[in-house]
Amino acid sequence: MQHTDVPVSEHPGAGLVRFLETMPAAFCFLDAEWRFGYVNAEAERLMGRSRAELVGASLWDTFPQVRGTVFESAYRSAAATGHSQTFESSLPGARAGWYEIRVWPGADGVAVYVVDVTDRRDADMSARLAGARAALLAQVSAELAGQLDTESALGRLAQLVVPVLTDGCIVTLVDRDGRARDVGSWHVDPARRSLIQRYTEVRLVTLPATSPVAQALHTGLPATEPVSAVLGLMPPGPARDLLEQLRPATAVVLPLTAEARTVGVLTLYQDPGRTVTEADMDAARRVAAEAARAIARVHLQSQQAKLAEALQRSLLTDPPALGGTAVVARYVPAAEAARVGGDWYDAFLQRDGSPTLVIGDVVGHDTAAAAAMGQLRGLLRGIAHFSGAGPAEVLRGLDEAIAQMHTETMATAAVARLEEEDGDGRTRLRWANAGHPPPIVLHPDGTVAILGGRYGDLMLGVDPAADRLESVVTLQPGTTVLLYTDGLVERHERTLDDGMARLVTQLRRLAGRPLDELCDALIEGMLQGTPEDDVALVAVRVGGRAD
Repeated sequence: MQHTDVPVSEHPGAGLVRFLETMPAAFCFLDAEWRFGYVNAEAERLMGRSRAELVGASLWDTFPQVRGTVFESAYRSAAATGHSQTFESSLPGARAGWYEIRVWPGADGVAVYVVDVTDRRDADMSARLAGARAALLAQVSAELAGQLDTESALGRLAQLVVPVLTDGCIVTLVDRDGRARDVGSWHVDPARRSLIQRYTEVRLVTLPATSPVAQALHTGLPATEPVSAVLGLMPPGPARDLLEQLRPATAVVLPLTAEARTVGVLTLYQDPGRTVTEADMDAARRVAAEAARAIARVHLQSQQAKLAEALQRSLLTDPPALGGTAVVARYVPAAEAARVGGDWYDAFLQRDGSPTLVIGDVVGHDTAAAAAMGQLRGLLRGIAHFSGAGPAEVLRGLDEAIAQMHTETMATAAVARLEEEDGDGRTRLRWANAGHPPPIVLHPDGTVAILGGRYGDLMLGVDPAADRLESVVTLQPGTTVLLYTDGLVERHERTLDDGMARLVTQLRRLAGRPLDELCDALIEGMLQGTPEDDVALVAVRVGGRAD
C-alpha cells in the first residue's frame, strides 16, 4: 500500500509575519500602555535596538528623546481620537535622514509605519532650489537690463541673491579711475542688515592687500576663504569688529570682469551650516557675469554722458553783453548718462540791437540730441539775426528749416525779445512759445507772473504751417525774466503743476537777490541734488543792473 505525504499546513499568520519581516519599511505595534508588542527587522535596524530589548519595553522609557516632539503629539492624538496621523520628520537620536511616519489607532494600541523618504525629499528640494536659481537669474537679467539707472539696480543685486545663493552679500564697483566702492549689501537675517551696511562703509578702507576681496580686485581671480582666516589678516578696528559680529563662516569672492578688466566683485558670506553646491556656484558665476556686463554699460553711459556734456557745453557759449540788460545763463547735466543732451539756451542782439533770449529742448538724450541741438541753435540765431523778425516769425522760420533739413528732429523752444518803449524807461517783452514750459516774470515787488499757458503752441518739427502766436507784456525796471527747460520743474515724484508752484515759491523767496545769486540759489532749491533731466536756464534783468 502506497503512502502519500500530506504537506503540513502553514500557520495562518506566518505569511503575514514573513511579509512584515521582509518589508523595506519599519513597522511596530505599541499596546495601550505604550509598550512595544512587535517590531520588524527594519524597525530593529532603524532604532538600533534588538527585538529582545524592545518587546515589552515602554516607548517613553526606551526613547525619552521623543517626549515633547511631534512624535508624542501624533501618537497620543491618534490614540485619543481614533484617527490616523501622518507626518514627516527626522528621527530623534537616529541616523541622519528624513522619514514619513504613519500612525494607525486600534482597539488594543497603535501601529506605526516608518519609511525613509530622504531621497524623495532631496529630489524635491533640488527641484525647488533649481527653480529658485532659474527665477533668480531671470530676475537679475531683467533688473539689470531694464533699468536706466543701472548703478541703483546693481546696488539692489545683493537683495536678489539673498537667500537663494547666500546668507549675506556685498556688491562692489570699480570706476574708470580704478577706485572701488561698495554700492549694495543685504543679509538674510534682518538683525544683521545694519551690521553689514556699516561694514560696507569701512571695509575697503582697511582691507589688507592679501585679503580675498583685494586679491580678486587685483588679479581678477575668484577666492573662497574661511572668514576666520580673513579675520587673521585684518588689523584691529571697526571693520574687523563688524565682521566678527556678522559671524559668517565662509566668504566667496567672485570678480566681475568686463572688457578684460575687473570692474567689481561680488562677495557672498555663508553662515555656519550652509552647504554651497556646484549648482549654487554656477548660478553665482552667472549672476557675476550679468553684473559685469551691467557695469560695463554704466562705464559706457558715463563716457557718453561726458562726451554729450562736453559737446553741449562747447555749444552753449557764455551769453554776450546785452547793452543795458543783465543776463545770466546756467546749464546742469542730468544725473543719468542716458538723459544728457538736447537742452540749450542763447542770448544775442538782433540787427536793430534788440536783446533776444532763447531756450530750447531737442527731443532725445545723447550725443545725437546734443548735435541736433547745436544745429537748431545756430539756425535759430541766424534766422533771428538776418530777418530781424519777431519771436513768432523766428520760430516759424526755424520750423520750416527743420521740415526741410532736419526731418527726424523735434524740439520745443521759447523766444523772447526785449524792446525799449519810447520815453518812459519801460521795456516791452515780446515772446512766443513752441511747446515749451512758459516764461516767468519776477517783478521788482516780488510778485511772479507765468506768461501764457502751460506749453504754448505746437512744438517744432511737427507741422511747419502751424499758427505761431506772439504776445507782449510791459516790464518795469528791475524786472527779471526767466526762461528754463522742463528739467527744472519736472520730477518723477511730483506733477508739473507741483513743480511750477514750487518754482513760483522759490522765485518769491529769492526776490531782490543779485541775478547770479538768484539763478544759483534757484537751481539749488529746485533740484536739491543732481537733476533727473538736463536743466538749462537763461535770465535777464531789465534796467541794466544785475543786482
